[in-house]
Amino acid sequence: MKRRLFIAVLSLGFTIPLTGTQAHHGWSWTTGGNIDLTGIIETVRLGNPHGILTIDVEGEVWTAEVGQPWRNERAGLEDGDLIAGVEIRVIGEPDADLSKRRVKVERLFLGEREYILYPGRD
Repeated sequence: MKRRLFIAVLSLGFTIPLTGTQAHHGWSWTTGGNIDLTGIIETVRLGNPHGILTIDVEGEVWTAEVGQPWRNERAGLEDGDLIAGVEIRVIGEPDADLSKRRVKVERLFLGEREYILYPGRD
């Protein structure tokens, strides 16, 4: 009996931290559909848990969540690619509340070059 209780408590201890992590990094806040935005990067903050860009899209400021450093690197982005003043096109899932003007970027374009951050998500 004590062994079963110990295993149950131990199992619960492993699941609770995972659910919090999944909730933070999940896509539950998005609509499930994609939007396509083009604008000028205003600010950049790259790092963990993911990078954040603010983009001026025809006078509206959008927040774009790009990948973690390893994901951006795997997509082919290099230091200095994402900087203020650069035109960027992003395709990704917007916040379910469009008034928040936030998008989780799946693909981005700098000039004609495409960077795929989340392969297989269309």
